[in-house]
Amino acid sequence: MFADRAKIYLKSGKGGDGHVSFRREKYVPDGGPDGGDGGKGGSVILKGNRNYWTLLHLRYERHAFAENGGNGGSNKCFGKDGNDVIIEVPCGTVAYDAETGEYLCDITDDGQEVVLLKGGRGGLGNWHFRTATRQAPRFAQPGEPAQELMVVLELKLLADVGLVGFPNAGKSTLLSAISAAKPKIANYPFTTLEPNLGIVSYREGKSFVMADIPGIIEGASEGKGLGLRFLRHIERNSLLLFMVPGDTDNIRREYEILLNELRQFNPELLDKHRVLAITKCDLLDEELIEMLRAELPDDLPVVFISAVTGYGLDELKDVLWDEMNAESNKLAAITTTESIAHRDKDMTRFAEELADEGEDMEYVELEDVEDLGDIEELDDYEYTDA
Repeated sequence: MFADRAKIYLKSGKGGDGHVSFRREKYVPDGGPDGGDGGKGGSVILKGNRNYWTLLHLRYERHAFAENGGNGGSNKCFGKDGNDVIIEVPCGTVAYDAETGEYLCDITDDGQEVVLLKGGRGGLGNWHFRTATRQAPRFAQPGEPAQELMVVLELKLLADVGLVGFPNAGKSTLLSAISAAKPKIANYPFTTLEPNLGIVSYREGKSFVMADIPGIIEGASEGKGLGLRFLRHIERNSLLLFMVPGDTDNIRREYEILLNELRQFNPELLDKHRVLAITKCDLLDEELIEMLRAELPDDLPVVFISAVTGYGLDELKDVLWDEMNAESNKLAAITTTESIAHRDKDMTRFAEELADEGEDMEYVELEDVEDLGDIEELDDYEYTDA
């Protein structure tokens, strides 16, 4: 099962309270205050792990609680620091606030760590509050409270080339022809229900990653079909390969529809380099191909291919490699990738997306929650209504 979104409730650890005590030893008169400090609460950390490919392992772990810090003790004893909670996610995961849609962080590298919720600091014991005029303070500082947050994690596939096209445009067939990937191929719309990745071999041992995105239809940016759910994967691709079948009545019009859907979803996607591939050319003859060239857009490279016969595949690889390594594409990746990955969510659609995918979990009362672990760690924990 491919899971590219998960909704999790997070809670960091509360800081331990400072201790109030006085030194009591037989030969130490008026020992003075010796209350120790409380320990630091545990933090909630996101960590990139290249061995994960989806967020499926988080679909059934809807809560993550860090450990509370221990309270201070007498004789200046410090409380124990709470253990951190590390949530491992695949590279390419973006975290958003589930209530506001605010961008929180982006995990792109293996081993990268980002602190989502910081644990509360421990309170100071009464030993810290002694002065010349207040030699016996009978108070200590409480620990900082825990932080709570509901987050939505979204996976955006990291690939060099993303395939964009209508259903049955030949995207899965192309991926299976030029890589070792084995996506499902059938003659009906929306055969591909989840993205597929394939490594395409090139000359001199070079290679690049190609992503097969489920088909886009007109109105996908408004939630029609499967496009709204998977359009975000295209944001990670450095190059977009548009695919239109050669037997289409109006190739240019279909290309413009696909381009408009990307524009409606995210206008910055139009800054990426694009290549147009005319598929299923085994159904066309050379004369018809030359006639079609005159009607095609002239602002991007166009390649005629047939994944079944292998026609034009070597030329397609050359064009894709040249476009990926073009200096202008490298500069565009530096200037636009950050802004694309760091956009806040549009909450008017975000709530609908979560509801459609069954991610409508709300806060519940503590007595309704079962199997959350050691209840002693949750003594001061309380849910509030969403």
